[in-house]
Amino acid sequence: MELPKNRFKQGLATGDTQYGLWLGLPDNSAAEIAAVAGFDWLLIDGEHAPFDLRTIMAHLQAIAPYDTAPIVRCVEGNTALLKQLLDIGVQTLLVPMVETAEQAAQLVKAVRYPPQGIRGLGASLARAARWNQVSGYLKKANDEICLIVQVETASAMENLDAILQVDGVDGVFIGPSDLSASMGYIGDAGNPVVVDAVNTGLNKIRDAGKYAGLLCLDPSLAENYVQQGANFVGVGVDTMILANETRKLAQRFKQGTPVDEKPRAGY
Repeated sequence: MELPKNRFKQGLATGDTQYGLWLGLPDNSAAEIAAVAGFDWLLIDGEHAPFDLRTIMAHLQAIAPYDTAPIVRCVEGNTALLKQLLDIGVQTLLVPMVETAEQAAQLVKAVRYPPQGIRGLGASLARAARWNQVSGYLKKANDEICLIVQVETASAMENLDAILQVDGVDGVFIGPSDLSASMGYIGDAGNPVVVDAVNTGLNKIRDAGKYAGLLCLDPSLAENYVQQGANFVGVGVDTMILANETRKLAQRFKQGTPVDEKPRAGY
């Protein structure tokens, strides 16, 4: 049995912008519905949504048959947790709240087997290795890992140049919502000051030869970020789609009141 290729890395390598959807609903039927929609990638949000290892694995299993790449955002960059996520089959990890180059370097080690890293061996128990049925898994797994670090505070942006120098970091994801709060514009990720900071960050990431990404729910602003160098962009959140569309439908038939259609830059 061959090791599955990392679809997300393959998509990025084409040079085409990769568009994705955030998954916050832990029922795997929601993941499968999203998987047939046509997005390049789907992100399972283990940081803010009510996921655990079993529900993350169920989402991975639901998405697997379809032509879309799964990404998992962990709750934190804990080495033991990262090991468990990798073992259940995660190949692309988004780690939140990375503040320094030293933290990024530790994450690089955590997601790779020796000698490049410190990931513990347990292939006979790992879905990622198909329970030791993938030929040469231990020697091949490192090549299919994609590590994205999330830079989302003013201090992290100050350290961005150093973070970008860390070998083994494949991409940097800028978090506009938390960044806006850190900069004193909480709830206003579309503020021009925040947008300028994000643009500067995207250009730095691109110039360093790393992949750049972010979540942006405002289509016009998202297009600006693509022009500034974003390689992968989250353009929706499943919970918000459900909440907004059901609210609109109810208002249309029960109240007949106009619905605010203005898009939001953050979530």
